[in-house]
Amino acid sequence: ILNNSWKGRSIISIRMFKVYIFIITFLNSLSSQALSNDTFNNFVKGISKEAEKKGVSVKVIKDYKSKVSFIPRVIELDRSQPEFKLTLDQYLARVVTSSRIKKANSRYKKNKELLNVISKHYGVQPRFLVALWGIETDFGRLTGGFSVVSALSTLAFDGRRHEYFKKELFNALKIINDGHITLSKMTGSWAGAMGQCQFMPSSFINYANDWDKDGSKNIWTSKPDVFASAANYLNKVGWSDKITWGRKVYIGNYNKKLKENKYYLLDKWSLNGILNKNKDELPKVKIKARLIIPDNYGNYGYLVYNNFDSLLNWNRSNYFAIAVGKLSDSINEN
Repeated sequence: ILNNSWKGRSIISIRMFKVYIFIITFLNSLSSQALSNDTFNNFVKGISKEAEKKGVSVKVIKDYKSKVSFIPRVIELDRSQPEFKLTLDQYLARVVTSSRIKKANSRYKKNKELLNVISKHYGVQPRFLVALWGIETDFGRLTGGFSVVSALSTLAFDGRRHEYFKKELFNALKIINDGHITLSKMTGSWAGAMGQCQFMPSSFINYANDWDKDGSKNIWTSKPDVFASAANYLNKVGWSDKITWGRKVYIGNYNKKLKENKYYLLDKWSLNGILNKNKDELPKVKIKARLIIPDNYGNYGYLVYNNFDSLLNWNRSNYFAIAVGKLSDSINEN
């Protein structure tokens, strides 16, 4: 009986200890959360004071302070790493699908007149504008549902890239202050990319265009502004409508005497064993190209032209730029 009594007391003690630990952990969590909230609120106050010095109106600052919030999900997304790296073919199979190709041609035909006018003005072929539109947001369907100012505030507060996101946050507040969009309607990705062309606020300030002349540069819902802004971006970073983006090539006979990623004329690449993807000779045109050989790509690679570098300026990913090029090639501009 004594043994059973002590066993009962031991069980009760263990249970009480577990309850105690739970309560302490819970209270510490609440304390930590309260401290974090206080710290974020202090951060917001600091941003507000700086924004006021930069000319942001009292009305916009008041709106910012009342609506901004810390978004834990943004931190999760910023810190998450992909479990594995896709090969180029796997990436292209996901991004340049048959349904997207079909949709790209349909969207081009639907907006052909507008695209051609903007294309002529900026010197950017319409098919590339449609391809960027399609890959960035599936032709405006997926623009992101995060509050841009809250996402940028969260990232700047977190501190991993404090100065970069703080600068983008001030740019976002300036855009709101200039009347292009309201704070509530300024939505985008978890990283702060906005609208149908997914511009960061700094890109918006540098390249966004009010093509429809309604007084706001509306890359969220105005297709004229979306297309013109994208075209203006490419034009400003060196795009030429006299050439395309590049081509897939056969490198099985390549003697490797020329350096990869260095520009040479096409005929020089031909002399060193590079062939078209179907193993025909490269075209005899005076154009410079550099060679990109993706990982695990066998006997094939890509010769890319200066326009490819303009696409990299938009997004620093060879996969992204090749996907834009591939989708653009599938669009019939006739």
